[in-house]
Amino acid sequence: MPYISRMGRPGLLGLAARTAIVAGTATAVSGGVIAHQRKKAQNEYEAAQYEAAQQQAAAAMSAPAPTSATAPFDLVAELQKLGDLRTQGVLTDTEFEVAKGRLLGQ
Repeated sequence: MPYISRMGRPGLLGLAARTAIVAGTATAVSGGVIAHQRKKAQNEYEAAQYEAAQQQAAAAMSAPAPTSATAPFDLVAELQKLGDLRTQGVLTDTEFEVAKGRLLGQ
């Protein structure tokens, strides 16, 4: 029996193929949108963490040197905090030295 091409609406196979293409495209687009949203959320989280670290470093830099009239002060703990900020890259070596000098009253 020779092949006779059909005119008009597609057959069952054509309809199934079209549905598969549409579904595949929708899945790909949806996956791309989700990946973009995750990347954006991760970038916002990292920016917030960086900003919080900068504020913490600024607070450590602007903290007044301790006096004997203030509440108990742990000098070693404060120096360790400054050292941690420097190793994290939040403070430069110069900023670290200035903050350490303030803590030591120099």
